[in-house]
Formats: sequence, structure tokens, C-alpha cells
Amino acid sequence: MSQKSVLITGSSRGIGAATARLFARHGYSVCINYRNNREAAENIAEEVKAAGVDCIAVQADVSQEADVLRLFESFDKEMGALNVLINNAGILLPQSRLSGITAERLNKLLVTNVTSCFLCSREAVRRMSTKEGGLGGSIVNVSSIAATLGAPNEYTDYAATKGAMDTFTRGLALEVAGEGIRVNAVRPGIIETSIHADGGEPGRPARLAPLIPMQRSGQPEEVAEAIYWLASERSSYVTGTFIDITGGR
Repeated sequence: MSQKSVLITGSSRGIGAATARLFARHGYSVCINYRNNREAAENIAEEVKAAGVDCIAVQADVSQEADVLRLFESFDKEMGALNVLINNAGILLPQSRLSGITAERLNKLLVTNVTSCFLCSREAVRRMSTKEGGLGGSIVNVSSIAATLGAPNEYTDYAATKGAMDTFTRGLALEVAGEGIRVNAVRPGIIETSIHADGGEPGRPARLAPLIPMQRSGQPEEVAEAIYWLASERSSYVTGTFIDITGGR
């Protein structure tokens, strides 16, 4: 039996990298996507291959349509049929109140966090849809609990992009439910990844841990487990659904 396959955007670090490792342990061939850090992506690829599965690492800025097309063409050539897409790519910019948010900043977040999700999902649906001759599949979007909390005084723009991702998740799930494709999302809370440094506060998880009912931040591997469940046949009757991974926050 040939290996099932997964394409994970933004998977050279953090939640994406943990997800790549987990899918590999479950026997999936893995396509790692990265924008800039080739060395980190290749290191993750070597870890994935060590699990005995196929793996490729493809550079592509998934906010750009030409790069998305090239990414999926590379996947088609190297890996064949696509079973799972994980829309994980996303950025966080330095903390700011609304007064400091410019059009340039907002548009950068929107195109990276939202446009990428639309474009990659479009290409996945074209390949997975039973109406298009595909065999079905699963899409999991990595949103954030910021979509419901709003992230006041820090990341209202980032939160808004994740809110858009949530709306898209629900709409696409209903659109393709009859075509053999399930679409779901995870909404992580405070997770120990390097994205907090991108926002200007590497120690943010430690600062906020006392506010979390479980009194700790989460780990990327804990998010990866939820992603895998949503992507797998274990959740075969689940679509348009969100799993909040927040420690109760």
C-alpha cells in the first residue's frame, strides 16, 4: 500500500515541524514547505525521513500565487496524490495597539495568513474533489484562539486574520462536504514556539501562564495531535469544526 501524503505549509519550525514529525510517525509521506529558512526545513526533512517515509522540502512563499502553483506542481511530481493539506503558514508582527497599525502592516498579515490559506486550499480541492476525479481528502487550518479573544493591545490585526480563517473554514467545509473533503481547524492558545519572539516578547508564554487555568503554556506536539486527529479517518464524521487547544483559557 502506498503511503498517504500530507503537505504542511510553514513547517520548518514550531507547530508545523511538530506536525510533520507526527504524520511521519503515522506513516505519511510529508511535503515540508518553508519561505526562508532552508537549513531548518532540511533538518526537519531529515528527521521525517528517519521515520522511514518519503519527504521533500519545497521553498515557496504561499502568500504569492505563482509560488503556490509551483509548490503544488512540485508535490504532484514528487509525491503523487494529495491526501491532507495543513494550512499552518502564518506570521505575527510586533505588538501594537490600533494606533500603531498601518495599512502596510495589515495587508502583510492578511496576505500571509489569509490569502495563503485560500490559495493552498483551492489547489488542494482541485486535486482532492471527487467531482474533479479526486479521491477526497482533509484540510486542517491552523487558526488561533485570538480569533475569539481579539488580542487587545497586542495583536488585534493578527486576531482579525485568524477570524477570517475561521469563517473560511466553515464556508469551505460546507462547500465541499459532498465532494469527499473535510475541512476543520485548530485554535491554539499560548504555545511554546518562536513566534512570540517575532512579536517582540519571547517570554510571553511564561508571562501569561498564570492566567491559564491549567497554569502552563502548551507545546507544539499537543497541537499536532489535534491536527492529526482532524486529518485522519478517526474524525471521519467531523467537518466545519474547531478544536480549541488553550489549557482552558
